[in-house]
Amino acid sequence: MRKTPYIPSSDLKTIMHSKRANIYYLEHCRVLLNGGRVEYVTDEGRESLYWNIPIANTSCLLLGSGTSITQAAMRELSKAGVMVGFCSGGGTPLFNGTEPELGCEFFSPQSEYRPVMYLQQWCKFWFDDVKRLAIAKALQQQRLALLEPIWSKLDWHYSCEKLTALVAQYQQEFEQAEHSQALLAAEGRLTSKLYALANQATMNDPDFKRSERGNSIDLVNQFLDHGNYLAYGLGATACWVLGLPHGLAVLHGKTRRGGLVFDAADIIKDSMILPQAFISAQSGDSEKAFRQACIENLLRFGALDIIIERLQQLALQGASDEYFAG
Repeated sequence: MRKTPYIPSSDLKTIMHSKRANIYYLEHCRVLLNGGRVEYVTDEGRESLYWNIPIANTSCLLLGSGTSITQAAMRELSKAGVMVGFCSGGGTPLFNGTEPELGCEFFSPQSEYRPVMYLQQWCKFWFDDVKRLAIAKALQQQRLALLEPIWSKLDWHYSCEKLTALVAQYQQEFEQAEHSQALLAAEGRLTSKLYALANQATMNDPDFKRSERGNSIDLVNQFLDHGNYLAYGLGATACWVLGLPHGLAVLHGKTRRGGLVFDAADIIKDSMILPQAFISAQSGDSEKAFRQACIENLLRFGALDIIIERLQQLALQGASDEYFAG
């Protein structure tokens, strides 16, 4: 029998992050290195079942309740450039001491060769309040631009006219915001109206209200919490790929170091996660089925590609004197 040659994980980075096909959420298992491969182990009765994780084709690994990981596995994941995040059951927040506000602790792969160009462009505008606000507005406009083309391709029926009107209204409101708090308030109003629109199209529950994170009692809120953490995983991955520190937020959490992850995830959350939460709740999907539907949406619409490209665009705009002069 011919032995398969061992390929070091450091040689597996040939698949670009934006083209990687896998996002994993694991719970009640052990992640370890076995024969040169990163695997997760589940126990069924007296048997231990080993499942391979194709790390060369994985962008983000979320570890939920009852998981453990070995140092050797973390080493190989880091070499392959996989973002690892720790969260509690169902992808909802982990109450930890190091990052309680973010709710999910991401460990970035270590590399001395992260690009510096985007960080340098980002820093050129970030310390200027006026310029940072302008870039935050541009990010919100990107978020709006994805709503109609993506919602229209999902398997559901909603009021296209109401969505078009909302997009037009908030394009103007975002542009007119005089400071970051006004922009955050406008963002909150938009999201509430998107919840209402999605609710009318699916559950039509007059009592629906978005609950505080981690206190979800109904399916929609549980799915929103869970799906958002998948988006945060992609946001963290995109920031790492571009060499942007998580603390250099343009809108969210400028006083804590995870804010840019929120900003990056917001680009795709309303268009890809929000509607699927309501669609899956209406169908009575299990958490696993919802998670799979979300991952399929993220891959189908190229979510990681979109986040990376939009952050690149924002960095370029922020470094351009002509952009602010216009």
